Amino acid sequence: MDLAFIGGLAFALGVLVLGVFSSGVAPSALIDIASVFITFGGSIATVVMQNPLSLSLRVPTIFRQAFFEPKIDIKSKILQIVSFAEKARRDGLLALEDDMDRLDDPFLKKALQLVVDGTDPEIVRNVMQIEIDSLEARHAANRNWFDTLATMGPAFGMLGTLIGLVGMLSNLGGDTSGLGKAMAAALITTLYGSFLANVFAIPTREKLRGRTITELTIRQILLEGTLSIQAGDNPRIVMEKLVSYLDPTERKAIQQAERGG
Repeated sequence: MDLAFIGGLAFALGVLVLGVFSSGVAPSALIDIASVFITFGGSIATVVMQNPLSLSLRVPTIFRQAFFEPKIDIKSKILQIVSFAEKARRDGLLALEDDMDRLDDPFLKKALQLVVDGTDPEIVRNVMQIEIDSLEARHAANRNWFDTLATMGPAFGMLGTLIGLVGMLSNLGGDTSGLGKAMAAALITTLYGSFLANVFAIPTREKLRGRTITELTIRQILLEGTLSIQAGDNPRIVMEKLVSYLDPTERKAIQQAERGG
């Protein structure tokens, strides 16, 4: 689980609840079924309208990606590439065929297969870059669902407020004792819209963006490593090239692991 996302969400909810109680507002005053239908129902409906149905049906699975941080061992992948570089320089590229059968990374396996087959380096780069670009496009579409929700939430919150204001103003000529309560009910939809956007949709979108950046970086590392193997680069040069994608702390850990091995 991603403790930062879960902990931040729990803290945000806790702060909101604490703020409600400390302000003296009764929690029941913030619950309005009609506002829930207008804000949440209307926002989700319009987001579904704007996106393919297949994407909307996958939203629960996509949302789980924000909750659960993928276990990606960048260190082991870089060390694996370096070991392949050593073997290729010693025994030739064809010696990597036996190792490919044991690979569990489809991207690396495809890239190495192209190299072993003698494909031109530029073609290898172009083919694998298409894979990377396709991944980025798919993830961008997933994020767009939550991005649209972040826009629609406040919009429908304002729409609900306007509906409430129309109802309130239509009764100005009669009994005005309930105007304060009516105004409060009208503003609840704005509260719901802001909550939907700022506590749910935007953090989820940005967390998914971070997941994408990490995955794209790993694929770029694998691609550059594979091309270095094809070029016959010295394993030490391969190591230095690949760790350049990482922050200094991660670089040091990988270099120490490589020397220890």
